[in-house]
Amino acid sequence: MTVNLTKGQAISLQKNDGGSLSAVRMGLGWQAAPRRGLFGSRTREIDLDASAVLFAGKEPVDVVFFRHLVSDDGSVRHTGDNLVGGVGQGGDDEAILVDLQRVPVHIDQIVFTVNSFTGQTFQEVQNAFCRLVDETNGQELARYTLAGGGDYTAQVMAKVHRVANGWSMTALGVPANGRTFQDLMPAIWPHL
Repeated sequence: MTVNLTKGQAISLQKNDGGSLSAVRMGLGWQAAPRRGLFGSRTREIDLDASAVLFAGKEPVDVVFFRHLVSDDGSVRHTGDNLVGGVGQGGDDEAILVDLQRVPVHIDQIVFTVNSFTGQTFQEVQNAFCRLVDETNGQELARYTLAGGGDYTAQVMAKVHRVANGWSMTALGVPANGRTFQDLMPAIWPHL
């Protein structure tokens, strides 16, 4: 059963039987919003990019994005860059896989961001979401709908962070501006 998250809401990544999830996928999906023009409606291709920044405390120690597809330790992997979105027809256009059991013990938070590499604002995006999926069985665990229509080029979507005996996910949904994950660091730090 999927939990539809609201901004700031957290869910535990413990299984119902008390075990912990071993591998999750953070999926990102989107479509270009149609725009009215002189000759009818048109859509422009939108290039959104998903990134995962790995933190030890408040220090970024690694990042996974379209130019660095696998974390240095191999625990986090990006499936590849999608330059247009919408090809998943409601599915994931970009995804980042996290092997929770392989994440080094000093990594306590993984923050997921989305940004428009081409600088288009979210006013030009529709049906955007991020979702967390149990990679072992394909079950969607949580979904967060990214608020569209904003005059910003990025969002700090969510974070997966260590708790006493496992992991938890928190939906952040923080609007920001920037074309790369580096541009988003000032928006990320208050949420660590």
